[in-house]
Amino acid sequence: MTDIFAAHTATRPTEAKPAARPPARLTSGRLPEWARLTGPVLLLILWEGASRLGYLSPHTLAPPSQAVATGWQLLSDGTLLPHLAASAGRAYAGLALGVLAGLALALLSGLTRTGEALFDGLVQIKRAVPTLALIPLVILWLGIGEAMKIFLIFTSVMVPVYINTHAALRGIDIGHVELARTLGLSRGEFIRKVALPGALPGFFVSLRLAVTLCWTALVVLELINTQTGIGYLMNRARDWGQTDIIVVGIFIYAILGLLSDALVRLTEARVLSYRRSLGS
Repeated sequence: MTDIFAAHTATRPTEAKPAARPPARLTSGRLPEWARLTGPVLLLILWEGASRLGYLSPHTLAPPSQAVATGWQLLSDGTLLPHLAASAGRAYAGLALGVLAGLALALLSGLTRTGEALFDGLVQIKRAVPTLALIPLVILWLGIGEAMKIFLIFTSVMVPVYINTHAALRGIDIGHVELARTLGLSRGEFIRKVALPGALPGFFVSLRLAVTLCWTALVVLELINTQTGIGYLMNRARDWGQTDIIVVGIFIYAILGLLSDALVRLTEARVLSYRRSLGS
C-alpha cells in the first residue's frame, strides 16, 4: 500500500505555483518640479492665442506678449524697481511680524493651558473677522500710511501660522509623549526634542500659506492712498485703461508668490529630509 502511494506521488506532476502579482500602484508618484508649470504655461498659450485670433480685445485684456514688452520697458526706464521695492518692503515686513507672532502664540497656546485660555479664542475670533472689515478702524488708529498696511498684512499672516502650527503641536502622537515620559525627559527637553520637531510640518504648511497671503493682502491695501507700489501702478493704469500695465502687476504678484512658495518648499525639503511621506 505504501509502495503504491509512493509511486502515485512520484508520478503526479508538480502543480505550478501562480506567478506573484506585482504590488498595485496606490499613488501617482512624485511629480517633477518643472511639471508644476504645465498648467500656467498652457493658460498663457491659450490666452496669447485668443488675443492673436481676435477673441480678446487688448482694451479688455492685454496679451501676455504685450505685457512682457511693457514690463521690460518699465524695468529699463527705471519706473518699475522703486514700486517693486516699496511693495516688497511692506509685504515682507508684515510677513516677518505675522510669522513671529503666530509662531509664538501657537507655542504658548499649544504647550500651556494658560496660553490656550488667553490666546486661542482671540485668534479664532480674528479668523472669523475679514481683514477688510478692520480697515476703517485701523485707519483711525494708525492713519493711512505704511503702519496701517503693515499691520493689516501682519494680522492676515498671523492667523494661518497660528492655526497650522497649533494643530501640529496638538496632533503629536501620544506614543511619543509616553516615550518621552518613560525616558525621563524634562519639560524643556520634551519641547526641544519632541514638540518642536513634531510641529515643523504644520509650520511649513502655514509658511507656504503666509508667503502668498502677504501679497494677496497687499494688492488691496495698495489701492488705499498710496503713491508707490505695484498696486498703485495698477490702480493708476486702470484710470487710463492701460490693461498691459495691470497685467504686468498681476504677473509680478504671481511670480513673487511662486518664488516665495518654491523657497519655502526647498527649505522644508532640506529641514524635513528625514521624513518619508507620499510627496517625498
